[in-house]
Amino acid sequence: MIPLRDTQPSYTVPFVTVSIIVLNVLAFLYEFMMDPYELNFFIAHYGVIPTRFQWMDVLTSIFLHGGWMHLLGNMWFLWLFGNNIEDSMSRPRFVAFYLLCGIAAAMAQVVADPTSAIPMVGASGAISGVMGAYLLLFPRVRVFTMIFLGFYITTVALPAWAMLLYWMFLQFVGGLSSIGAKSGGVAFWAHLGGFVAGVVLVKLFASRDHLDAHRHTNWRPHREGFGR
Repeated sequence: MIPLRDTQPSYTVPFVTVSIIVLNVLAFLYEFMMDPYELNFFIAHYGVIPTRFQWMDVLTSIFLHGGWMHLLGNMWFLWLFGNNIEDSMSRPRFVAFYLLCGIAAAMAQVVADPTSAIPMVGASGAISGVMGAYLLLFPRVRVFTMIFLGFYITTVALPAWAMLLYWMFLQFVGGLSSIGAKSGGVAFWAHLGGFVAGVVLVKLFASRDHLDAHRHTNWRPHREGFGR
């Protein structure tokens, strides 16, 4: 299941969302220029390792990625859902919200697997927080989603709540299966922690008045299924 676009318009230029994407891409290009030994040292130094937990590593880890697919997947989800959440709050608030979700995600993974010595990197946890916020603010918005049914591929318009709750269910199942794992993989508990943090924190950071103000001052015609 891959979300392609939603029907919720963005009323302002998503400056923070775009800036975060640019920072992640630049950080990955920096990683890409390293040889394998340097990269392993870099990831071990700036990623979150539960057995050697340091707060600064939490902040650096959410701007690092383990490969092109990891980066592209995360940035696509951030672009798809981040602009609307940025609309719902001021830009400084969105920065704080994003970072706090990333911190909560890292802590969830550390608590779930405190003896792990595997470095954890990626923006997935913070972006999961954005998705949790989207679930709360825009549950009925249609999300056009690509679905794979064996060799058959189709696109359906799902309500955001259905797509996001299904995604969260998959993370929970993945988290249960990852308990006791001795090798690297997906940080499912970070995804769950970030998602829950987004659901909780958006009540403190978002403002319907702020979003309504954007709608009144930046209104533009919008048709179902077109435009972002």
